[in-house]
Amino acid sequence: MKRDRAAVIGLGLIGGSVALALKAQGWHVTGRDADPDREQQALADGVVDAVGDDASAEITFVATPVRAVAAEARRALELGRGLVTDVGSVKASVVDAVGDARFLGGHPMAGSEQEGLDGADAQMFEGAVWVLTPTPATPDVAFARLAGVVSSFGAEVVALPPERHDALVAVVSHVPHLTAATMMRLADERSEEHAALLRLAAGGFRDMTRIASGHPAIWPDICAENRTAIVEALDGLIGGLAEMRDVVAKGDRGALLAALQRARAARANLPGRVARPADLVEVRIPVPDRPGVLAEITTLAAELGVNTADIEIAHSAEGDRGVVIMLVEARKGELFRGGLMARGFRPSVQRLT
Repeated sequence: MKRDRAAVIGLGLIGGSVALALKAQGWHVTGRDADPDREQQALADGVVDAVGDDASAEITFVATPVRAVAAEARRALELGRGLVTDVGSVKASVVDAVGDARFLGGHPMAGSEQEGLDGADAQMFEGAVWVLTPTPATPDVAFARLAGVVSSFGAEVVALPPERHDALVAVVSHVPHLTAATMMRLADERSEEHAALLRLAAGGFRDMTRIASGHPAIWPDICAENRTAIVEALDGLIGGLAEMRDVVAKGDRGALLAALQRARAARANLPGRVARPADLVEVRIPVPDRPGVLAEITTLAAELGVNTADIEIAHSAEGDRGVVIMLVEARKGELFRGGLMARGFRPSVQRLT
């Protein structure tokens, strides 16, 4: 039986995990890394089937530092005819720099405190959100194919425009990491004055600063490429902390309690992953055969906070129309239906039986 072929460029923690996840699904995986020793380790450990490039790869995953992604993506596009994606946490500048409809930006919201190939894990993406950032030029068949592959890893696909992704990730990923690093530095400086301080740093402090143990070398590129969004989010954080400082300084118990209650409620309402068929509905959406329609629909789902468990396209025999079939969380089914109708679609919604 002929095996699907994929390539992974960059065999670190995430690239190695992608390779292992692909192999677990039966793919033939070719890998390449800037470090020849790491390439040989990946081959010896069975992370990849071959070392080098693969012009026949159906999908190439670029898992290099952010500033190297665009050049590696263009190289892969020139080498073969397959789809190319990446795993970096900055999207707009990369998508603009590549400028090819066969490139579809991606970002798995997953990781580990471990570094390098030794920390690679085929199950890393199970239950994680994997953001895809299609543009109006992205072919629907390319989006559906990559979304299907990512879903096979156990990830939930969320579609966002590249600029929207960068603004949101600055808030939920980049600034939290910088905040954790700042708090850890503050504690370390104070520990020189109070030897017992770090011994007391347990519970909430350890939980809040855990992400500061991530690999430092990737962050200068991330901060350079997403500078505007990160600075804006930092300004918001600084303003919020200034407000909290004033509340505490004034002893305003009512304002403090209201702020903490709001934060607790927001934390409790963070969305979870849909897992049981009973929690899903099938949404069928007749669509015209035009570029970008699938990106429009999946981006709407993300903006409405609708978790997507699966997605496929059924093409009409007539050639100019098709049907997008999505499995989404039941409690958001009618909200999604209303949003689709407001945009001119005519969806049907039914429960799974």
